[in-house]
Amino acid sequence: MKLARTIRFDPSDLNVFPRAADEGEWALVGTFCFAGLNEADINGKVKQAFSNGFLGLQSMGFSTLVSVVKLKSGDLEKIETRLCEVFLSEFGAPDKASAMTAVTEEITFMAELCSEHKTGTLLAIQRSLGEDGIQESFRSLSKPDSCAEQKIWTVVEDNSPADMNITMASTINIEK
Repeated sequence: MKLARTIRFDPSDLNVFPRAADEGEWALVGTFCFAGLNEADINGKVKQAFSNGFLGLQSMGFSTLVSVVKLKSGDLEKIETRLCEVFLSEFGAPDKASAMTAVTEEITFMAELCSEHKTGTLLAIQRSLGEDGIQESFRSLSKPDSCAEQKIWTVVEDNSPADMNITMASTINIEK
């Protein structure tokens, strides 16, 4: 099974969202966070989170991008437990059974979104509020194009006997 983890290439998430997700958190689409909002509530940093944010499960913060990953043994149970706690404590689920129904729906949706992509693919979300409610669309950037594992610098040792300095040699390899 594949799900997604938050990823950050620059500090912009720290400035644009009410709360930024920590890098490497399990991520969900998270549209349920905005279900009770009306158009007047969607402004400023909340608007950024609404329009472009995936939900980081641990921090309940938002991330512009997520990376598709394979779950390891025990990950799913931890994700389910955390999300159940969130639904009970922060979103008013009446009981654990109701919360677990919502947990299953959210995780299934994210798993279906991730299933069609290779591990390492980056995903972005765009939401809008229309007459029919909240609309979502998703974009993907495959791993080779994403530079997710691009080597952009190398540390090399200067072997001169006078001083053993460490210097950086910059290399940028762009493949298309």
